Formats: sequence, C-alpha cells, structure tokens
Amino acid sequence: MDISRRKILRFALLVLLNLAMVGLVLQASLFRGGEALAVYSERGSSGAEVRKIQERLKSWGYFSGETDGIYGPQTEEAVRYFQSKNGLAVDGIAGSATLAALGLPAGGGGGEVGDADYQLLARIISAEARGEPYEGQVAVGAVVLNRVEHPSFPDTVAGVVYQSGAFTAIVDGQINEPIADSAYRAAKDALNGWDPSGGALYYFNPDKTSNAWMHSRPVILRIGAHLFCN
Repeated sequence: MDISRRKILRFALLVLLNLAMVGLVLQASLFRGGEALAVYSERGSSGAEVRKIQERLKSWGYFSGETDGIYGPQTEEAVRYFQSKNGLAVDGIAGSATLAALGLPAGGGGGEVGDADYQLLARIISAEARGEPYEGQVAVGAVVLNRVEHPSFPDTVAGVVYQSGAFTAIVDGQINEPIADSAYRAAKDALNGWDPSGGALYYFNPDKTSNAWMHSRPVILRIGAHLFCN
C-alpha cells in the first residue's frame, strides 16, 4: 500500500472516530438518568414547545411571567413549584414525567389514551373512590375522561389528573397509595365507554366538602358518598 492510500485510510478512520464521538455526546445530552429529555426542557432552551409549557403553567397559576418561549430562571422556578406541588422530582427540568403531568407528554399528541393513561386513570380512581361502590369508581374515571374531551380542561388524562387543585388525592398524597384491584377494572370500563356519572364534569362528597361553588353545581345523581354534577 503506498503512502497516499495510507493517508486516505488514516483520514477516513479519524472522521469515523469523530462521528462516533459526536454521536455519544448527543446521546448523553438527550438522556439523563435513563429518561429521554427534549432539547427545550431546561434553562437556556427556547421555542414553541417552551411557550406551551409556560402557557400551561400560567393557566394553572404556577407562572406569572411572559410566555415568550424562553426557558429562563422564572420558567425554571415555575416548573420547580409545579413539581413540588404534584409529587414530582423537583429539578426544574421539564422531562417526560413533568411534561405528562402538564398534559404535554414528550413526543405525544393530545387526546390519545395509552397504557400509561390507563395506569394513571386506575390510580386516581383508587385514590379518590377506594371503598365506594364499583359503579361510583367507574363514574370517577368517567369524569376524568369527560374532562379530557371538554374544551375547558386539559386534553390528556395526565393533564386532567394533575391540574392544580383538581383532585384532593393529589394534595393529600393518596395518589401514591397502592392501587386497588377494582380500580383497574373500573378504569377499563370507563375507557370502554361506560359512564355511570351521566356525563358529569365534577363530583364531591357533600359531607366532606364545604366549598360553596361545588355545592352550587347542578347535581345529576348520587352514587355512594359522591354527588356527580356539572
């Protein structure tokens, strides 16, 4: 092999090695602790997706700044506040778990129901209606799904469940309790279209709730301890 061919091969090998190194750097930047991170998910990022995060945080009362699409310190602080109030790891980074809680799942579109939604629906049913009649458990799941379809609420199961102040189970930590077997069945029935709530968007226990606004809602029916209403 002559000297010129050796130089060409050596140059080609160097190029391939450099490309491999670039790939490793990109992979490391896109994954942290095994969790894929979007490029707009932390301080210094910018763009339309950051603006969506800001808009969702602002509409739920966590962010008071300008929705300018720039992930600055104020946005990071709002993300930390949201995370602390919703049982998430408080790191100021809008990773997949935080995005899902905001109803903005990474790489996913609104309104689609997958296995993660089924698991979360079962969890909120168990937390909110454990001990209620089975029909009442399905009705709680139906209320969540009714909100997903309603324009006044987030358009994902996670967005509805984690909306600020929407469910007491998020506030008191019941969301983290083991899921009752009946809640899994109830979640399936609700996802399959059974709605014992009669299309309700709200429910409450009148013996435990003193909120005047809730008591003013038009009641559709009562199942167990819960009044279902609009």
